[in-house]
Amino acid sequence: MTSFSYRAVDAVGKQVRGYIDAESPEIAADDLTSRGYYLLSLSSSSGIWAGIRKKLFRQRVKRLEVIELAGNLSVMVGAGIPITMALGDLVDANPNATLQETLAAIKQKIEQGSTFSDAIEAYRDIFPDIFIRLVRVGEETGRFEKSLSDVAEHLQRMEDLASAIKRALIYPAFAIFATGGALIFWMVFVLPKIIGTITGMGVKLPLLTRILMAASEATQRYWYLLPFILLAVWLLFRLLNKNPRIAYRIDQAKLKLPIYSLIEYNRLLALFAEQMRILIVAGLTVDRTLGIISEVMHNRVFKQAITNVRDEITYGSTIADALKKHPVFPLLVVRLVGIGETSGSLDNQFSFLSTHYLKKLDDISEKLGKIIEPVVIAVIGILFAVIIMGLLLPVYDLVSNVGKG
Repeated sequence: MTSFSYRAVDAVGKQVRGYIDAESPEIAADDLTSRGYYLLSLSSSSGIWAGIRKKLFRQRVKRLEVIELAGNLSVMVGAGIPITMALGDLVDANPNATLQETLAAIKQKIEQGSTFSDAIEAYRDIFPDIFIRLVRVGEETGRFEKSLSDVAEHLQRMEDLASAIKRALIYPAFAIFATGGALIFWMVFVLPKIIGTITGMGVKLPLLTRILMAASEATQRYWYLLPFILLAVWLLFRLLNKNPRIAYRIDQAKLKLPIYSLIEYNRLLALFAEQMRILIVAGLTVDRTLGIISEVMHNRVFKQAITNVRDEITYGSTIADALKKHPVFPLLVVRLVGIGETSGSLDNQFSFLSTHYLKKLDDISEKLGKIIEPVVIAVIGILFAVIIMGLLLPVYDLVSNVGKG
């Protein structure tokens, strides 16, 4: 397939630009016309620079749009509308040019004999792995409509989880940037003037004052290096993360960091419980479910624990007993999973756990400001106390010398 860039006018008279993949310019033009577009220009978009432009200027597909798509498809398929017709209707109704192109390409692949899950696999940047897996299971078990509904519900929970994490991190991020900004302002604009005045008095400067002078001068002279230093730290972090042993230690440290660990640990538990719930509801066996979750789990500590739990279950252990051996799973998870195994309600127990940890994240986001505020005040107080001491010490020495004279 060739990629073509186009410029067109849509049904409401709005000019749109985008990219479309097709076998030929004629097929691309027909496809765009079928969507209700009046084509203004169409040109081949190939080569390295064209690929870069396509990625840079391509309209992003948000998770909420994917949630809406899954929900709409579920309703339409449930109403007896063939999947190709449903996709065609969604192409016409969708305002996102990237999603329009993607749905049109998926529709074309299905018409050529592909399954829906195979067709969307080429678009993993839009459809997450869990979407593809659940839909494939739905196709295999004859529960395609239900799998789409489950996907929509699962992605909505993931969206709620992401929103809770953002809310929890807003105050800490603001506090760090505000403190750093205030410190840099003092170092660049305030301290040089005050220290210049003190130096002019001819007083021997104490060590603390000399350190402040050196820090102020370094900030003034080399401020432009700060972005490069931050970039170097980030690149070093990425490089270290490629070593499995170091990456494991880094993820382990994340679960022990003050304040941050509260958010990260509860996020991972909510993610684990939600993925267990949705995959069990889809009809997957527990060992297969754990295998899938271990593949998509980014935290190495949880990944290793989940892999070990799956292996122990394969050798005959109960889920609760296997979870109990790993400290990352709290007693609440172990107890409720044990009840779920006994009563045959594992999906309900994981649903409860997912909701519980999601609510816990919401509570943390509300309380975090109150927790961090005294810490931030203390840090700012200490920093400025050190600065003021460094400024007052030479003045005190000067006054003492005058008194002696």
